[in-house]
Amino acid sequence: MPELPEVETVMRGLMPVMDGQQIVRAEVRREGLRWPFPERFGERLTGARVAGLQRRAKYILIALDSGESLLVHLGMSGKVTIDESGAQPPEKHDHVVLDMENGVRILFNDPRRFGSLDLLETANRDTHKLLSALGPEPLGNGFNAAYFSTRLKGRKTTIKSAMLDQKIVAGLGNIYVCEALWRAGIAPQSSSAALNPARVSTLVGHIRDVLVEAIEAGGSSLKDYRQANGELGYFQHSFKTYGREGATCLKPECSGEIARITQSGRSSFYCPSCQKQL
Repeated sequence: MPELPEVETVMRGLMPVMDGQQIVRAEVRREGLRWPFPERFGERLTGARVAGLQRRAKYILIALDSGESLLVHLGMSGKVTIDESGAQPPEKHDHVVLDMENGVRILFNDPRRFGSLDLLETANRDTHKLLSALGPEPLGNGFNAAYFSTRLKGRKTTIKSAMLDQKIVAGLGNIYVCEALWRAGIAPQSSSAALNPARVSTLVGHIRDVLVEAIEAGGSSLKDYRQANGELGYFQHSFKTYGREGATCLKPECSGEIARITQSGRSSFYCPSCQKQL
């Protein structure tokens, strides 16, 4: 599933061609994806002007001058394609097509239909069922060492589980959690409560760094993900631990071997030699 850097990259790709533009035609080609589309979905989109785009966790929010916002979640296989010619015919899995006043066509494609599109009141969108319980953004001021230490204190979960908990920090996923923990030298099965303030501060810094680097690389293309312009992301070429089971650890002072364990049904990649279990 696309994580924060991938969703941020898609959102940034959409901004130049959607922000300030009117949706002159919205074609809705099925009744829904993971959930049914809202009533009169195409009618409510048609004629609306885009007032701004932003990302919240793994969601894209497209504010409209109608007072509503279009919420986009890519799910497992969803992608957004920008056709600057405006002439690309919809394909089988292009479920929603937006024709903009500048001649650009936006196509929402999702073969497995685990993604979602919804309309919500812009003024009350923080209360939407998918957004209301989210924690602070990891790149925002609300996520810092003091906050994270408070949320970890006394928890009986592993540090990896805590980092994946969207109520604690929004948008982190399996790939970037593995990478941040490797950089911080913390084993993923470490107890959340065992991290002292100094380690928490170090971890927060690495979380920010790995996300920024991934966004700059256009995200990570592993299976279905592509940027909105059709290009692949390149951060997967910079993975230090994720997917490198059996390979030599890349830290200069370490000669360990990357291992893979399963935590809550997900693969965790780490180096037992330099990532200490706390």
